[in-house]
Amino acid sequence: MRELLHGRFARRLALAFAALGLGTAALTAVLVNIAFNDRFHNYLADQERVRQQQLVALFASDYQRDGSWETTSLDQLASTVAMTGSEAELRDAQGRKVWSLADTDAATPTMHRNMMGAGDLGPLRSLPVTVAGQRVGTLDVRVPQGVVPAVDKDFQNSVNRLLIGGALAVALAAAIVGVFTARRATAPIAELTRAAEDLAAGRRDRRATTIPDNEIGQLATAFNTMADRVEKEDELRRSFAADVAHELRTPLAIQRSELEAVQDGVREPTGKVITSLHDENLRLTRLVADLETLASADAAAFSLDRHPLSLTELVAATVSDLGDSFDEARITVRTELDEVRVDGDPGRLRQIVTNQLTNAVKFVPAGGMVTVRLFQHEGWAVLRVADTGPGIPADELPRVFDRFFRSRSARADGSGIGLAVAAELAAAHGGSLTAESEVGNGTIFTTRIPALTNDRGRFA
Repeated sequence: MRELLHGRFARRLALAFAALGLGTAALTAVLVNIAFNDRFHNYLADQERVRQQQLVALFASDYQRDGSWETTSLDQLASTVAMTGSEAELRDAQGRKVWSLADTDAATPTMHRNMMGAGDLGPLRSLPVTVAGQRVGTLDVRVPQGVVPAVDKDFQNSVNRLLIGGALAVALAAAIVGVFTARRATAPIAELTRAAEDLAAGRRDRRATTIPDNEIGQLATAFNTMADRVEKEDELRRSFAADVAHELRTPLAIQRSELEAVQDGVREPTGKVITSLHDENLRLTRLVADLETLASADAAAFSLDRHPLSLTELVAATVSDLGDSFDEARITVRTELDEVRVDGDPGRLRQIVTNQLTNAVKFVPAGGMVTVRLFQHEGWAVLRVADTGPGIPADELPRVFDRFFRSRSARADGSGIGLAVAAELAAAHGGSLTAESEVGNGTIFTTRIPALTNDRGRFA
C-alpha cells in the first residue's frame, strides 16, 4: 500500500512537471504569434499608408503643374490610379466633386488587384491634398490592404512548428525530471512513514535512516529524537516499575510475615509488632502518595489555585516544619530569606520546597549543612537549596529531573520521583528548576518563579 501511494504521488508530481513545461511552451508560442501578427499588421498598415501618400503626391503634382484642377489632365491619371488597384475620388477645396476614377474609361481596379495578388480594399480615407502649404483639395481613397509576403508566412509557420516541437520536447523532459525529482523527494517520506509504522508496531529501535539536508531531513531528525525519547521513557518505565515493585514487595513481605507469625501463635500481638506493622504501612502510604503526586503534577498547570503571597513566609514555614527531620539526620539548616512575593498556588509551592529539602535529607550525611537562600533577581523569585552532600555524578546530573529516574546512590526509602514533581510544578508556575553539582562538592538546586513587583503587584 505504501509503495502504491508513493507511486501515485510520484506520477502526480511528474505530470505536474510535464503540464508546467507544456504550459510554458504553449504560452511562449502564443506570445510569439501575437508578436508576429502585430509585426505583420504594422507591416500591412505601413504599406497602405505608403500607397495613400503616393496617390496624394500624384494629384498634388498634377495641380501644381496646371495651377488648377483640369479634368482632362486628371483623366490621364486614371490608368495610373487603376494600376495600383485603388479607388479614388477628388474634391476641391470647397468640397465639390472634381473627379472620380469610376467616371473614367480606365480598367477596373479589381482586375489590377487580381493581377497583382493584392488584398481587399481597405477602409475609405479622406486625405488632404496640399500645394505650397495650402490645401487645394481632398482625395477620398481606398487602397489595397496588401498581403503578407510568402517568405514571412513561411518563417512564421516554421517558428510555430519549432515551438510545437519544443513544447513536446520540454513536456517529455519535464516528465522525466519530474519522475526523478518525485522519487528523490518522496523516498525519504516513504522511508519515514515506514519507520513511524514500525515504531507504532512496537519496534522501539526503529529510526529514519534517510536524512536529506532540507525540511524533510529536519522532520526525520525530529522523528528520531522523538523515537529516542520514547525508547528512553520505555526503559525508564520498566526500571521504575521494577523499583516500585521492589519497594512494595519489601513492606508487604514484612507485614505478611508479622501477621502470619501472629496468626500461627509464634508471636504475640505486642506493641512492638503493631508499631512495626504501622511503620511498614506508613512506608506504603508514602510511596502511593508520591505516585499520586506525580500523576497530579501533569495537570498542575490547569489546577493551580493562584493568588499573590509571600514566598518568604512559605519557605520559612516549610523549613520549620521539616526541622525534626533535619535534627534526626543531624543536618544543620541555614536560611537567608529576602522578602519576595509571587503569584502562585501555596500548596504546590510548598511541595516544590519540601521535595528539595527532603531530597537533601536523603543524601546529605550526618554533620552536613543545607543552605536555603531566597532573593529576587531581574524579575524572578530565586530559591537556592545548596547542600554539602556527596554530589551527583556527571552522567546522572542531566537526568535528575526525569520522571522515572533513580540515582544509583538513592536510599531504599525513596521513590525517585520527588525532583521530577518539583520540576513540573515549577514549570506549571511559569518557572524552572535546575541543578548544579560536582562529585565531592555538594549540589545546588535553583528554582525560578516569576516575581511580583513591589509597586504594581504584577509580574515583573
